[in-house]
Amino acid sequence: MSQISPRAAQILAALVAEYIDTGEPVGSARLAHVAGLGVSSATVRNTLAELEELGYLQQPHTSAGRIPTDRGYRFYVDQLLASPRPLRSGAAVEAQLRRDAGTPALAEDVLAAVSQVLSRASRLVAFALPITAGHGILKEIEFVPLSSTKVLVIVVADGGQVSRKAIDVGEEIDAQALREASNYLNTEFAGLPLEHIRLAIMERLRHERTLWDALRSRALKLAQSGLEELPRKPSLFVDGAFSLLDGTSEDSGVSIATLRALLRMVEEKERLVRLLNQYIDGPGLTIVIGQEHLTPDLRSFSLVAATYADGSRRGTVGVIGPMRMHYSRTIAVVDGVAQAVSRVLRDSM
Repeated sequence: MSQISPRAAQILAALVAEYIDTGEPVGSARLAHVAGLGVSSATVRNTLAELEELGYLQQPHTSAGRIPTDRGYRFYVDQLLASPRPLRSGAAVEAQLRRDAGTPALAEDVLAAVSQVLSRASRLVAFALPITAGHGILKEIEFVPLSSTKVLVIVVADGGQVSRKAIDVGEEIDAQALREASNYLNTEFAGLPLEHIRLAIMERLRHERTLWDALRSRALKLAQSGLEELPRKPSLFVDGAFSLLDGTSEDSGVSIATLRALLRMVEEKERLVRLLNQYIDGPGLTIVIGQEHLTPDLRSFSLVAATYADGSRRGTVGVIGPMRMHYSRTIAVVDGVAQAVSRVLRDSM
């Protein structure tokens, strides 16, 4: 990035902030007033021309003021990240998450609540992505009779992952037999990785020598059905996808066609999961702006994400919205929510 003078940096930051607030191109006279530099509008105008040549600004019309380019937004955000940020209390968010997730707070319930809380707070598309979902350690498996032939298979893994699946076994089975089957499986497999258990059960069922034992055969088949319900890929929780349609496309700077492309990606989810996994490879904040996106569908948007971790589990929460978003507030909200998630999940262990 080209080095610019401290004065030019201050003028650029003031212009981006003003444009974010108003959505209108910013002229030199207005900027001379809001930047607080004590210089003439002519000096500001010359500096704006230099910043435009360097690619930080653009002029929609010859008689209009200027607006930031993707590069201008990036400069502004980098300045925000380099400056001390006010600490925002996450007590209210944390309390809301605890209420919404219930007790005990299961990971899937916490993350579903996070996407809703974050969407309401930001008025943007919010997401929560557990990085280790579906690859945890089995804590317990339980079989609950629903009728004479129907059974509810409950699989509980570390991190609060819970899967429930009702199956019809095609024969009468009593509660005592189900208890014995779950005891057998918990003795054999509790504490092992879920994927390892899937493979071990398939292997045992392939060997006829296990089938002479009706208890073991029934237990393995029930477990196989229950484990199939657990996701092999991380689950993506998304909320507020239509919040971007509440404002006009002129206000957001995003066309209706572009918004529809984003909504399609949100509906598909798997594409969005792959993209997020490419972006987020470590702790802390991740901010992707405009042309920095790997897919054209998102190049009219910015993404702000932060990782959460409680020691054994980690993931990411964040938002997607127009490039003209209130970055300072959004960064504080996303960062605060990520920290709140870490605390809630840590207390649920």
